[in-house]
Amino acid sequence: MRYFIDFASGSLIKYGEELCGDNVEFYVDNDMSVAVLSDGLSSGVKANILATLTSTIALTMIKNGLTIEETVETIIQTLPVDAQKNIAYSTFTIVKITDHNKAYIAEFDGPETFFLRRGQIERIHYTETNICGKLVREASIDLKENDVMVFVSDGALYASAGQSLNLNWKWEDIAKHLKINVRDSMSALDIKNNLLGVCDQMYLFEPGDDTTVCVLKAVKPKKVKLFTGPPSHKEDDAKVVHELMNNADIRIVSGGTTSQIVARELGVEVKSSTEIYDKEVPPIAYIQGVDLVTEGVLTLSKTIDRLKSLSKSLDSDIFKAKDGASQMAKLLYSASHIKLLVGRSLNIANAESSFQRDLELRLHVVGELEKILVKLGKIVTVEYY
Repeated sequence: MRYFIDFASGSLIKYGEELCGDNVEFYVDNDMSVAVLSDGLSSGVKANILATLTSTIALTMIKNGLTIEETVETIIQTLPVDAQKNIAYSTFTIVKITDHNKAYIAEFDGPETFFLRRGQIERIHYTETNICGKLVREASIDLKENDVMVFVSDGALYASAGQSLNLNWKWEDIAKHLKINVRDSMSALDIKNNLLGVCDQMYLFEPGDDTTVCVLKAVKPKKVKLFTGPPSHKEDDAKVVHELMNNADIRIVSGGTTSQIVARELGVEVKSSTEIYDKEVPPIAYIQGVDLVTEGVLTLSKTIDRLKSLSKSLDSDIFKAKDGASQMAKLLYSASHIKLLVGRSLNIANAESSFQRDLELRLHVVGELEKILVKLGKIVTVEYY
């Protein structure tokens, strides 16, 4: 079985700075996953530029099959030289995972990657290669289900308030923390939030350095299908409902007219709910065989807001809420592969609504949903009817 790579990353910006000097890039398709973390020299704008250039170049070249030697050489030739220190410098960690569950790791001058298997920390066996005067560590790992890789920028090490270094928070101490706290039931997001939250506390919420945590976890694929909006042609109703119900682990229906179509084609009824958990989100409904039934564009918009908040928050409390948008966000985030089934018929019933005036609004919201899901590391396809 080819595992899906559950991915999450987050950063603490150095206190007093507006931009983070670390940058993370991630790419996933059906053949590979590639994650890159780069830490630019110093902090602020210059560090951000160095880190962004490094991570963007590395991601583009590695995912297109170029070697680490070619990648490092290109980075060295591209980075601007710091006028004061007369060097062009940015660390990097690159992880590429193929469809054969083999992980390739390349690191330059950053902390070693933490690798967890069955609740234990396993040290990675590296080889070192001199590339254009840079000593690069390389390693390969055959991944198994629930294996976790965690890589961090150096701000995570020795995190403490003030100018002194916390000698009780070395690499080995972080490894011990991960061993004690990481469970198979935790997602990459949970693990990231846990470790980054601890670092934030050690800095007394005023980070002395840019601090970034990236987590990759090998999990079984999980397919979610979401159907929203009636098809342009009524004769496609049966086709799209069949697609919704076929080969999916989770099924979501969004929209009043859409839910009526699904219920009719399945020969069941839509059961309404009057329970309101959030006054800004309409109540959910129920259809036998469907995991979640919600109102349309407004709930989709609120779902997007909740998904966007995941990258800014160190907790996932939204997953505990019972309103339709929070439930949808939780189901979508838990997925590896998401198929959006989008009808392009104008919803006459809601034509005068302040939040769903026409087809363009629905398509815009679906487009925004697709963007945030891709940004969160999901494999997303969209089919229009």
